[in-house]
Amino acid sequence: MDDNTQESATPSLFRRANRSALIVSGVVLAICAGLVTYGVLGTGGSDSRPERRAPTASVTYEVSGRGTADITFQARNEAGQATVVKAAALPWRKTVDVPLGQAPTVSITLGENGGQARCTLTIRGRYVQSATASGTFGRATCTGALPTTPATAS
Repeated sequence: MDDNTQESATPSLFRRANRSALIVSGVVLAICAGLVTYGVLGTGGSDSRPERRAPTASVTYEVSGRGTADITFQARNEAGQATVVKAAALPWRKTVDVPLGQAPTVSITLGENGGQARCTLTIRGRYVQSATASGTFGRATCTGALPTTPATAS
């Protein structure tokens, strides 16, 4: 009978050891999940680097007329890429920030119905240029220049 007693005690020890290993594994898994969540969500604290933004100037693009026109303009994009608005209803107006050193530009193209439309460009509230497009697929472009450094208060 002594042999039977030892056999029944041995599985009990293994069960306790398995439970302990499961508990320890669960705690380690919970800690790892917490660290991953912390890393994904971030702290939003002061140790994160602030986003560098290029200085900009306020630019207003305006297209007057009737009907529609395709309008291409530059907005806040340091690479200088343009934004295109297809078949925009006229009159149309948009104020955006353009990075200093870029040349703000607005171009209009009339459709096959033609007509007449006028683009106007203002930088920091000051009129810079206007141009008129007329006729079938008529085109006009207004462009200006921005300084490479921010304006100082006067």
